[in-house]
Amino acid sequence: MPISPDEFLKKHGFDKEEESPDHSLRHNAIEHTKHLRRPHAGTPHDWEDWERYKREHPDEVEPDEKENDDREG
Repeated sequence: MPISPDEFLKKHGFDKEEESPDHSLRHNAIEHTKHLRRPHAGTPHDWEDWERYKREHPDEVEPDEKENDDREG
């Protein structure tokens, strides 16, 4: 009895496809919260929130390259 191509691939270990990268909004939001950086745009309220967060949680914010350049020079 012949087997289907899918069954053949499973039988010989070729059914394991590499997972495609997750680009869902949920995944992107989680990645964003793991790597907090200076916002690129936003309202004045967003910037006030960002500055307050930086003061309250300095160890949770990744340094920005531009900020490092300003501090060194």
